[in-house]
Amino acid sequence: MTDTLQTCTTATAGCTRASAPRLRADATRNRERILAAARELFADEGADVPLDEIAKRAGVGNATLYRNFPDRTTLIHQVVLSVLTSVLERAKEALADEGDSFEAISRYVHAAADERIGALCSLLSEHLKLHEDEELLSTRTELEHVVEALLIRAKRAGRLRPDVGPGDLFVALARLTRPLPGKECLEDAMFIHRHLQLFLDGMRAPAPSVLPGRAATVEDLRRV
Repeated sequence: MTDTLQTCTTATAGCTRASAPRLRADATRNRERILAAARELFADEGADVPLDEIAKRAGVGNATLYRNFPDRTTLIHQVVLSVLTSVLERAKEALADEGDSFEAISRYVHAAADERIGALCSLLSEHLKLHEDEELLSTRTELEHVVEALLIRAKRAGRLRPDVGPGDLFVALARLTRPLPGKECLEDAMFIHRHLQLFLDGMRAPAPSVLPGRAATVEDLRRV
């Protein structure tokens, strides 16, 4: 009897150990679905979209959302961090590419556009204090350094016009990937990659014209 009880207990423990990874995987997938849904709705409708709507879009219950993100500010923070981290990874991949230096920049820009990075501007300015958030600040700073390295490499190769800076790239990317106001303008997403390519073609060397003013730096953006 004792042997039988021990066998059952061991089997139960085995089932518990086997189910634990599955539960953790489900929790991870739920969290990722919530972040993806929040990013889409924040970009399209703004940061004040009802959290219930985010949960519905993610296909999870309200309790699951609040278990992962206890309040709106926490969710916004994690969405911004998720997008910045993803964009940083795309920039690192572009820098590691030993092929055409300008095409590497182009791939990074289009990948950043797919992350809806332009929608971060309002989230950062209205709901988060970037200068007080070390995690967001360090991620953004690293992104700036990697993108600057991308541009320097392309200039040295003679593939990028010398009178542009990383600030020019960040401003254009933010403006061209930010949804226009009004429900009737949501379909502007179909033009984003087209207009980004027009902008990128204008950055190629040799330059067909002289730009007014000077190249924008990341320090210019921080002062703004």
